[in-house]
Amino acid sequence: MSALNMFSQVVLAIFAIYLTFKFLQALRLVPNQYAHIVERLGNYHKTLGPGFHALIPFVDKVVYKQDLREETIEVEPQECFTKDNVKVEVDGVLYLSVVDPVNASYGITNYRYAAVQLAQTTTRSVIGLLDLDETFEERAKMSKKVVEVLGDVERLWGIRVHRYEIKNINTPRTVQKAMERQMTAERERRAVIAKSEGVRDSNVNDAQGRRAEMVNISEAEMQRRINEAEGWANEIEAIAEATAVSIEQIAEAISQPKGKEAMKLQLKQKYLKVLDGLGKDENQIILPKDITNYDALIEGLSLEQLDEVEDKAEK
Repeated sequence: MSALNMFSQVVLAIFAIYLTFKFLQALRLVPNQYAHIVERLGNYHKTLGPGFHALIPFVDKVVYKQDLREETIEVEPQECFTKDNVKVEVDGVLYLSVVDPVNASYGITNYRYAAVQLAQTTTRSVIGLLDLDETFEERAKMSKKVVEVLGDVERLWGIRVHRYEIKNINTPRTVQKAMERQMTAERERRAVIAKSEGVRDSNVNDAQGRRAEMVNISEAEMQRRINEAEGWANEIEAIAEATAVSIEQIAEAISQPKGKEAMKLQLKQKYLKVLDGLGKDENQIILPKDITNYDALIEGLSLEQLDEVEDKAEK
């Protein structure tokens, strides 16, 4: 009898502990940025937000706990083939968060795994439309396409994909060597082009400098000749004016009483002065046939010059 009583007491104790556990389990404290999905008798009942909640034991049950914070999911490396049939290995990072806990719980069995698989398949599809060189340049395009495709299932899966970033695009070693040779050749080509453009610009600058120098020299020479011509013109004009003034003065002096006699006297003085220097050895002169007839020579010379002066004065 004592053994039966002891067994019944143990069973009652276990049952009491079980009831206590169930009642305690019915009391829920939900942290911030979390959501608990409650089922009542196997059917969805409600979603518990942050705070304290009391459920009905044995009737209500928390079946899913969803984290509403943004999470980072690694997308494992996968092999893809580009449009030009080059094999590359691509991996990335997916950033998403749960916006509808109910659909995230009942819309799909594992939204994380499904999002990763969809991101990988979309990446393969996009890379298959691009050449190898374009895959390194179109990372933003690939990321945008993955986000767009995942955006189509956001409502069904209760998630929101914020962004997808491609981490690495790895190519085979042979392709890397070929790309390195191509890059080296491209750099050498650019260096040759830059050098030739520098030589061309230098030649152009030298030619422009020489042309500018020749233009300056020609303009300076032209200005010099213009200045000389103007100077000669001014000089000739001044001489002409002075000659005209002197002729007028001589004509006026000749027209005075005894003017012709004074002119003859002056001419005789100049003639005698010239004859005084004829005896020098370095002089070569042409003399008239008869220089002894001094009066006739002076008379003819003076009359001719006087007539010329008078004619100029009249003009």
